[in-house]
Amino acid sequence: MIRREFITLIGGAVAAWPLAARAQQAAIPVIGLLSSARPDTYAHYIAAFREGLSKFGYIEGQNVLIEYRWASSPASTGPEAMPQASAF
Repeated sequence: MIRREFITLIGGAVAAWPLAARAQQAAIPVIGLLSSARPDTYAHYIAAFREGLSKFGYIEGQNVLIEYRWASSPASTGPEAMPQASAF
């Protein structure tokens, strides 16, 4: 009888293991970029930024997220755009 209880205990622990592991995952950092320029204007800067991040072990989409916000005019990067930027 003790053997059955032991096997049941081990089986329950093995079944619960993935749930515990999933609950301990860390949050992924998010970097926000707000610019008044068009995305194609900053393409080389963004490529260099991603390369710099990768040197420190950060790969976009794997362990860091980059949120881009491209404004349609210089006026839309003013104070009215800050609530959107703070939502990153």
